[in-house]
Amino acid sequence: MLYPLFMPTYGMCLYMVAMRMRTPMLPSVYIATSIIGTFVLTALIPIVLMWILLKRGTISSLHIHNASERTTPYVYALICFGFWCYFVGAVLKLPLIWLLMAIGATLALFAVTIINHWWKISAHLTAIGGLLGGICSIALYYTTLPTMLIIAILILSLLLMYARLHLNAHTQLQVVCGYLLGMICTFIPNLIVYHV
Repeated sequence: MLYPLFMPTYGMCLYMVAMRMRTPMLPSVYIATSIIGTFVLTALIPIVLMWILLKRGTISSLHIHNASERTTPYVYALICFGFWCYFVGAVLKLPLIWLLMAIGATLALFAVTIINHWWKISAHLTAIGGLLGGICSIALYYTTLPTMLIIAILILSLLLMYARLHLNAHTQLQVVCGYLLGMICTFIPNLIVYHV
């Protein structure tokens, strides 16, 4: 449920719910295209590519516990996220704030790919941190504060941190740094554009 590749889809679902509340006449086809397109580009295609890598023996599991096996799946995911940025900006024509969040998520994935060569930073926490950063960006943009949603994401984040530590998948520093990386990449660009 909290798999990193699902976070953009969760973010798009939350945004479309908010948009429907603000614009009741928003076409259902547009909402479905936004959510399904995001899911296909950021989750389905990368997971299928990982499954192919698993069948070929390039990776040993879909969870990619071995840090040395992560580069190829991450590069494939980066390519998919690049197409997602195009989809968000050119096809959906979402506001600039969304394009900046998509680019920020892609940059976070790029940073995780690079950092992974030396240090096993948590991709799970980077993804959920990016989701929270995106929610905070939207909240600032629309000058609303979805307090309960932010609290829910913070609780899920803490549970995910605990799970990653309990599984000995990462150190405390790796989960905290991953979380901060995701938040910074999706929040700071919008903060700069809209509030500096």
